[in-house]
Amino acid sequence: MCDGGRVMNRLLLGDVGTGKTAVAACALAVAADSGTQACVMAPTGVLARQYADKTGPLLSQAGMSWALLTGATPAAERERIHAQLESGELDVLFGTHAVLSDNVAFKHLSLVVIDEQHRFGVNQRSSLISKGEKPHVLVMSATPIPRTLALIIYGDLDISVIDEMPPGRQKVD
Repeated sequence: MCDGGRVMNRLLLGDVGTGKTAVAACALAVAADSGTQACVMAPTGVLARQYADKTGPLLSQAGMSWALLTGATPAAERERIHAQLESGELDVLFGTHAVLSDNVAFKHLSLVVIDEQHRFGVNQRSSLISKGEKPHVLVMSATPIPRTLALIIYGDLDISVIDEMPPGRQKVD
C-alpha cells in the first residue's frame, strides 16, 4: 500500500450521506488485500458498530477478517482480538478509544482511518498512528473545525472533498 514511498495524510470532507464510508471501505480492502492491517477509530460505540455492520460483511465476502473493539467488548473477546492483531491474523479493526489501549498491538498496520477526527485529541490520533510504521492516514469529517483547517493550510494534511450526493441518495434528516 505504497505510492513510491509517499505516505498519505488526507482529510476526506463531505456531508453525511455523500459516501465517505464507501471511500474508507475501499481503502480498508486495499490495505487488507496487500497483506497488511487497517484500523478505523470512531468517537462512539454506536458509530464504530455502524462501521463494522456496514463494512465488515463486505470484507468477509472478500475473504478478509475483521473485528470490533469497544469499551463494552467482553474480556475474553478482547484478548482474542489482541492476539489476532499481534499475529497478523486480523486484517481490519473497527473501534473506539479502546483501540488506543497499550494492549492493542498490530503486526503490520498500514492504514489508519479516523472518523470525526476533530473529536479526538492530537495525542490520541498520534497514539494510534504510532502503532504502525508510517501508516497511511485518512481522517474524515462532515464538519471541519478551525484546527483542521489550519492543518490543511499549513500543509500537514491534504484534502479531498465529496461535494455531491451519490445518484439516487435520499436527503438525510
